[in-house]
Amino acid sequence: MAPGTKIGADLSGNVVDLRTYRGMICSLMYLTSSRPDIMFSKCLCARYQASPKESHMSAVKRIFRYLKGTADLGLWYPKDTGFELITYLDADHAGCMLDKKSTSGHIQFLGDKLVSWASKKQLCVSISTAKAEYVAAASCCSQVLWMRTQLRDYGFQFNKIPIYCDSKSAISISANLVHHTKTKHIDVRYHFIKDNVEKGGVRKRTSDYI
Repeated sequence: MAPGTKIGADLSGNVVDLRTYRGMICSLMYLTSSRPDIMFSKCLCARYQASPKESHMSAVKRIFRYLKGTADLGLWYPKDTGFELITYLDADHAGCMLDKKSTSGHIQFLGDKLVSWASKKQLCVSISTAKAEYVAAASCCSQVLWMRTQLRDYGFQFNKIPIYCDSKSAISISANLVHHTKTKHIDVRYHFIKDNVEKGGVRKRTSDYI
């Protein structure tokens, strides 16, 4: 999917076969277990399974054409690399044309090995990029803490796990209690990342990877 692509409900478009469209989406869902590069595009197209139109079908076919041309791509897991737990996150502010909700995305590495990734539309509407990044950070933090618990069973200990974020405002909110009064409208469950930063379980870093 081309960067910046916006897909709407397309109420005036021609309706396509519902079963065919859903079958194509299900096929892509299986592929996301080994192709994280199509995760966001698949999630975007999956939002219109209730009433798919020709524009939605064209977007899905574009993903299949991309997969056909990149069949040799895959994940590489070298054995002689580090084993530190590192994570990156990002958010697409107000990217959904239906309800203006943002989309969270995050990935987790063990050394140089990509082991977990996700892309999901947020449950709340964020009024700024900083808020969208902050909500994405909360989701990412949940995944990191779960992974830390699982790895602890195998004898690996991780503290102050770095979470790379390209929003200095979101980092400031999670690290500074003074900003709490400015973020009261964010649901309480998203503030637990601040608690984990204070406890030293995770630490947020600025990243220029985008």
